[in-house]
Amino acid sequence: MTRKEMNLRVFRREPLPHVFFQPRFEPWFAMHSNRGTLPEQLKGMSLTDVYDSIDASMRTVHYYTGQPYPIRVSLSNEVKVTERRENDLLKRYYDTPYGQLSATEQLTTDGAWRTVEFAAKTEKDLPALRWLMEHTIITFSEEDFKQGAQYIGDRGEPQFWVPKSPYMALAQQWMRFEDFIYALVDCPQQMEDVMKAIDDSYDQLYEQLTSSGLLNILNFGENIASAYFSMDYFERYLLPWYEKRSNQLRNAGIYTHIHIDGYFKPLLPYLKDLPFDGLEALTPTPQGDVTLEEIKEYIGDKILLDGIPAILFLDHYSREELMECVEKIVELFHPRLVLGISDEFPEGSNEESFERLKMVAEWCKNQKTG
Repeated sequence: MTRKEMNLRVFRREPLPHVFFQPRFEPWFAMHSNRGTLPEQLKGMSLTDVYDSIDASMRTVHYYTGQPYPIRVSLSNEVKVTERRENDLLKRYYDTPYGQLSATEQLTTDGAWRTVEFAAKTEKDLPALRWLMEHTIITFSEEDFKQGAQYIGDRGEPQFWVPKSPYMALAQQWMRFEDFIYALVDCPQQMEDVMKAIDDSYDQLYEQLTSSGLLNILNFGENIASAYFSMDYFERYLLPWYEKRSNQLRNAGIYTHIHIDGYFKPLLPYLKDLPFDGLEALTPTPQGDVTLEEIKEYIGDKILLDGIPAILFLDHYSREELMECVEKIVELFHPRLVLGISDEFPEGSNEESFERLKMVAEWCKNQKTG
């Protein structure tokens, strides 16, 4: 049975030959490859070679793989965008009938661009941002997905994440979080108008996703943590959107899971009723704010994706502590389990961490479940 077949069998609730391991170490591999600091045993190997060497599964087609993101975002011809590069800064200006928006990204040491100035800063920017969202075109590229799926091959069911909910898009991508919260309190109707414009921009995308016939599992890459909302906001702005969009996918036969990491204890009572098949990256103690037992109590019949606290791969915890955690996760959640790392393999970790990764992978293969 291939790792791809096993991946889908978890979501179909079908028997597995052994514990299924999908560790997500792409950013770690990319950073050490770029810096020339890979362990000697991995030098000259590709990302897929390393996955094959430990017989582990891959999840995401585009995340640090060099493959394209299957969702394409563009702006209509009415939008004038100007970009200017200044050393490690990229400044971008959007001209709209309601004024200009400006954003700045900075190139980080790991070769990624991070937003350091957000496009919308105050209430006066909201009409311009709404107009920009109304002139944003988002589509699914079957060609790009097929390319990524071919790259992953039989290593896993090819997946990617859909664009963030309107609330989280504003809170994480278009506004500094403090500015976002103040605006939501001071001018809720204007903020809700922007959220609606964002949601409307997804309509064509979801029609394409549900009609393609290519997709089996998709992720809602929300990066949910309780610091982003009150429970009132969660119920008002997030739950209805999750119901709407996840159900569209599930009605088309596509399984879904949502990325929840960081501290999330206030969300525990909601977990079992969330409209997703699985919950990704739930982070237990000693890294998060909930225990594995609490997750088990509240998760219902959901599939757990990941579960191993990332810090247990660092050498200030023992190998025995790591394996005790792994065994407990399997005892509590298997077979509704895609075992992995919450959130992902630590980028700055060393060769000892990789040896621990290999140890977990070997242990999983030896846990025959029949």
